[in-house]
Amino acid sequence: MDAFTFFDLRSADRPNRWLMPVAQGLVSGRGTLFGGAGLGACIAVAERATGRPVVWAAAQYLSFARPGAVLTLDVEELVRGHQTSQVRVVARVGAEEILGVTAALGRRPFPIEGQWPRRPTVPPPEDCPPRDVLPRHDGTMMSRLGIRLADGPETTESPTDRNKVSSTDSPTLTEDGRCSVWVKLPDGLESSPAALAVVGDLVPFGVRRATGRQLGGSSLDNTLRVAHHAPTEWVLADVRVHSVAGGYGHGLVHLWAECGTLLGTASQSIVIRGWKDEPPPDEEDPR
Repeated sequence: MDAFTFFDLRSADRPNRWLMPVAQGLVSGRGTLFGGAGLGACIAVAERATGRPVVWAAAQYLSFARPGAVLTLDVEELVRGHQTSQVRVVARVGAEEILGVTAALGRRPFPIEGQWPRRPTVPPPEDCPPRDVLPRHDGTMMSRLGIRLADGPETTESPTDRNKVSSTDSPTLTEDGRCSVWVKLPDGLESSPAALAVVGDLVPFGVRRATGRQLGGSSLDNTLRVAHHAPTEWVLADVRVHSVAGGYGHGLVHLWAECGTLLGTASQSIVIRGWKDEPPPDEEDPR
């Protein structure tokens, strides 16, 4: 399955415009478009429009799209060089802009290659326990990702304790704010940059693991940087939470193939809330 099939991207009424229905399987537990799915779809159409692979792509999330809506994705190639294209993609529902993506695409032949981060030493996916899927995730993107906990069970409160979270709580951070999970690419989706954008949207999960609290939130941005390509059924996401301060969280995810190849990195900033403080789907987000 390619990204166009996974996101159900369809040609529209003019060149470099595509339509994407917001299906239930593309939303988050909050009932709105999963941020990584929005970025992944924009990467897919940018690659199709330019005929070049993405090197870097950054999304800024401006509003929400809910099941039943149809996104219109417009691609503008701002600069086309000999080997590199600079692109902007805008995704709207009607006249409302939902997210904007800036990206660079291309491939340059060069004799030197390398990777320097070290992959965490963790058991293979089949030896790791699955992450529990909560009722609010039924039928959503999180239920399709097949997450397995690579470095031990979750230590956050059970769902019945979620109301204990309050704005006066002082989170007790883990030693290094780091956790690792294996993620099975959904529905056999190949390990393309569009797929990595989905897998890399895990900083909110990392914040829960780092603080030991039932926290959630909304993505302000999501940036994917692509390193190597390697076929893999599972991607190891090494999540590194950098800080939680002032109601926002920041973190980085290293994305590894099963063979040890660094596929890329994803970074993200999020608005943090305790689950009991999350607004209902029809309430405007304070950002």
